[in-house]
Amino acid sequence: MQIAGNNNAFNRKKRQFSIRAEEAWTDDFGEFLLLQEMAHRINNELTSTISIISCTAGRSTNCEVKAVLAEVTEHLYDHARVYRALQMPTANRPIDAAAYLRELCQSISRAKLQRNGIELVLVEYSLELSSRQCWRLGLIVSELITNAFRHAFAGRGGTIRVELKKRGTDVECRVADDGSGPENIRPGQGIGIIHQLARGLNGRVNQRFGSNGSVAIVSFPIEETVQGG
Repeated sequence: MQIAGNNNAFNRKKRQFSIRAEEAWTDDFGEFLLLQEMAHRINNELTSTISIISCTAGRSTNCEVKAVLAEVTEHLYDHARVYRALQMPTANRPIDAAAYLRELCQSISRAKLQRNGIELVLVEYSLELSSRQCWRLGLIVSELITNAFRHAFAGRGGTIRVELKKRGTDVECRVADDGSGPENIRPGQGIGIIHQLARGLNGRVNQRFGSNGSVAIVSFPIEETVQGG
């Protein structure tokens, strides 16, 4: 994954992926409980699966089997990093939006794109947003990257470019690919989720699809608490 902009430091790998939701920001306590339960189940399933594979690798005397199982385990860790990056924030406070997207994009690249010859490029600028807005933006970016991965490249390699910058009192995030997806795409559940998340940011999403690639532009106002801070 390539990173352009004024901050290109990579975070070191971490091996702990507890997905927590307690004390999370939400306007709906029922939504909080649902997210808490989902996070708990995902965390348990990942932990259990990684443990089973690790134990199997430990019992094997075949070096080739051990190598393959180690690769599978690492792949699961990559997906766990994505879940961790997308977990609901525990408080609504100002955070470094560029650093947040960097960690998320690195995790998605390792989990889904690198093995399929797809390069993810992040163009970042210094920007501070609330953790609530970063969380929703991260969910949108993750969904847009996943849609491009599934539909734009038809099994071949390519490039997905993510750019985040400030425009006055608004934020603009652009996700583009150089694939060749169909121009007339029927709106599906993923696109519906993207637009719903954008409405939660008091923002909008504009998408264009073509034979030379697609682009989605997400724009929304920065929360006043962050602008004033």
